[in-house]
Amino acid sequence: MSRPNIVMIVADDHAPAAIGAYGARVNRTPNLDSLAADGLRLDRCFCTNSICTPARASIMTGKYSHTTGIRTLNDVIDHDRENTIGMWLQGAGYQTAMIGKWHLGHGGSSDPRGFDYWNVLPVQGAYRDPTTIEMGREQRHRGYVTDLLTDISLAWLDSCEDDRPFFLYLGNKAPHDNFEPHPRHLDRYLEELPEPLTLRDDFADRSPASFMSTARVDRMHLKDHLPEPPPDDLSGEARLQANYQAYMRNYYRCVDAVDENVGRILAWLDATGLRDNTIVIYTSDHGFFLGDHGWYDKRFMYEEGIRIPFLMRWPAGVRAGTVSEKIALNVDFASSLLEWAGVDPPTGLQGRSLAPLAAGEPPSDWRTSFYYRYWMHLAHFNIPAHYGVRTERFKLIHFYGRALGAAGAIDRDIPPAWELYDLEADPMELHNRYGLAPFAETQAELLGLLARWQADLGDVPEH
Repeated sequence: MSRPNIVMIVADDHAPAAIGAYGARVNRTPNLDSLAADGLRLDRCFCTNSICTPARASIMTGKYSHTTGIRTLNDVIDHDRENTIGMWLQGAGYQTAMIGKWHLGHGGSSDPRGFDYWNVLPVQGAYRDPTTIEMGREQRHRGYVTDLLTDISLAWLDSCEDDRPFFLYLGNKAPHDNFEPHPRHLDRYLEELPEPLTLRDDFADRSPASFMSTARVDRMHLKDHLPEPPPDDLSGEARLQANYQAYMRNYYRCVDAVDENVGRILAWLDATGLRDNTIVIYTSDHGFFLGDHGWYDKRFMYEEGIRIPFLMRWPAGVRAGTVSEKIALNVDFASSLLEWAGVDPPTGLQGRSLAPLAAGEPPSDWRTSFYYRYWMHLAHFNIPAHYGVRTERFKLIHFYGRALGAAGAIDRDIPPAWELYDLEADPMELHNRYGLAPFAETQAELLGLLARWQADLGDVPEH
């Protein structure tokens, strides 16, 4: 079999709960669902730092945030010290393109490298009439960003040579805030939308970190994160309900545009006869709270913030309807693409190839836990920096109450706190079991596991 083409579509803030294949309650995503039906769905796929720039760096490099040094939104990639998927595949003879959201810096060694063609949004980009940077030159466009990025992608695919495989990385802006839908979707989701069970979570059994977060649905209008803010005179319960309905209506509408445009790419592959030997992957940089615990945004190590979709179709290489519940991570993506492309992985990658999971043959030594760390202490939404480990059943989180200063100094801002959850008995993470006698043995095991992960990965503990 010849080397496969690869199309990797990375959404921004797309929670699995808003995809039909993952059990969406309200919206429908037929094109995304077809990827799962015709290929692979990973049910336990996670990011290792739930914020845009570091998550995208991990996808691109196959490394954790502390290894790349890209820990926050303020950091940028330095291609003089970090190689990426594009560079490796280009070096192996692939035609390569980076289109859409890059968010790893602009100018000099931070511009996309390893791509024959690149046309990217500056930082976050705009939903309407966006500006892009095409091979270093600013371009202005008319139209809706999700449609335009797909237009650009299809034009590049049309230009590819027939005798070499291609790698397209399409980074969608949607469904990132402020959730601006295309006018063609404004007549959708006008009914009263069901609320999550934890929308009114009182955080009664959690550490202070949950109380501190300002990423609350009832405050969204204060940050201009609603394209159609409810009336100003609302307060309390009325404000919460109105904000939630406006938020979710427009979030789902943005997802609808993404799904439609995924369908356009799938139709192009069908029309050109390239369906069978083209890998199509759909994922997101991180998870998102869809009103869960009364929140939106991400960052927290709770399930909704770290769980990401991973759907993959490759008719020539993956059996239709394959599902895996093994723990997969965004640092695995680089190793996986290289193996599928027949490229030997470079040294220093910190993930492992997902190829065995795609083949339905997970090895006996596959990971049963993983390490997570969020660095942006009290930034934007007042969420403390934290790290932790998640196993197949339990989760341990430590809010260490510190931020690294500009010169590497340590500033202590809040009292440290620990949380422990039994995800089997408490899947919504409502009851912190840290320090309780029945969980003493589990707690000790998780603390030991945390220490081992930090030692193995070369991260520095703060507790």
